[in-house]
Amino acid sequence: MQTTTSANEARKGWLSLLAKAPPARLAALFDGIGDRPGFTWLRSPEIGGVMLRGRMGGTGAPFNLGEMTVTRCALKLESGEVGHAYVQGRDKAHAERAALVDALMQTGQAAALREAVLMPLEAERAGAKRRRAARAAATKVDFFTMVRGED
Repeated sequence: MQTTTSANEARKGWLSLLAKAPPARLAALFDGIGDRPGFTWLRSPEIGGVMLRGRMGGTGAPFNLGEMTVTRCALKLESGEVGHAYVQGRDKAHAERAALVDALMQTGQAAALREAVLMPLEAERAGAKRRRAARAAATKVDFFTMVRGED
């Protein structure tokens, strides 16, 4: 049970990373690993919408925030592994690459793919997060009260 849970958590992590990756950057990294493997479509890339829900203060009653366009697909490698992808927007090629990486991460190529694709994407995402945090920290205002000696 524990092994399955950790494998699922790892897969959630790389699926999230692939979905949030800039499409051009994922394309560049993925094209650098060599030839694409053969696969068959279980669900060819299709564009649709999902309803986003929110909560006031994170604890209030849920409400419909709006819709977002997504592209989803599923494929099966010739070796039998299945890959899925949901990406924001209308980019079918991005969804296909993300599904291919998902399927390949379940094969013997996982370590090479992690090194060539996932680790650079994670490093770039962490760097962007640090830069956003630094810009936000630059606007921080510290308020303090000086105690007067009269009280």
